[in-house]
Amino acid sequence: MSKQPWIFDSLQDINDYRSSESKHQLQILFGTESPVAWVTGSAADRVGRAVARRFAMRGYRIVIHANRSLSEGKQLVEAWNAVGVETMMVHGPIEDETRVKEWIEQIYEGFGRLDVLVHAAAVWEPQPLESTTAKLVQEQFTSNTLGTFLCAQHAGLAMSKQATGGSIVLVGDWAVARPYRDFAAYFASKGSIPTLTRAFAVELGERSPNVRVNSVLPGPVKLVEGVSEATQEAILKQCLLRREGTADHVARAALFLAEHEFLTGVCLPVDGGRSIYAGSIADAIAHGSYIET
Repeated sequence: MSKQPWIFDSLQDINDYRSSESKHQLQILFGTESPVAWVTGSAADRVGRAVARRFAMRGYRIVIHANRSLSEGKQLVEAWNAVGVETMMVHGPIEDETRVKEWIEQIYEGFGRLDVLVHAAAVWEPQPLESTTAKLVQEQFTSNTLGTFLCAQHAGLAMSKQATGGSIVLVGDWAVARPYRDFAAYFASKGSIPTLTRAFAVELGERSPNVRVNSVLPGPVKLVEGVSEATQEAILKQCLLRREGTADHVARAALFLAEHEFLTGVCLPVDGGRSIYAGSIADAIAHGSYIET
């Protein structure tokens, strides 16, 4: 009688099972143990790179994308190839449709397939409403809305022609549901992500039932330089889980969504609970029996 897969005699048994189970899952999902994941915005050391690293650790071949961080991207490709992670790079602005189409061709020329797109590239610029110009709004929409649309459109249509389909994960923002001041242009552009997630899930799912589209809506993770200690402390206090989010939290959620064969059209907040709660003072109960403690 063969041993059941959940019965182990040693730690080596567990490690061997984990390894074989991972390969088996990828084989079932994508028809290969080495699928290809394209992560936009992954050259710079922010969320996109953490996503690419997590997928590389899982056994994926990686397509790095750079726009302004071209030198960083080249270094990353060289370093990852040196340790055995098959990696290539595409570069340029995501809102350039000609370039996006060329990238798809380059990916198929280099790897022969495209199994996952994680679209993490984005721009943001805080600006008081009084000084927010039409030009700034257009710039935010061009990158965050149009760029997302084009990458998902052309990657998804390519995936729909593959027998094994593929998976798209878009990266949005939790705060489109609870916006704060000075980011009106950014939130307007990022507010499209949940709609695009559902629209592409339908469009591509109707073309191939093996293409899935989901999104991650992160809370504040990997805060930019210059954020004061007081602001960081306030962010932690407003988080229901009382801890700081990391880029890898987003990466793990993206990997989960990419590999879950029965999820599509899902927008998953990864925000420590901030989208539902911001503290007892901010969300005070409007009820006569409420007593502050």
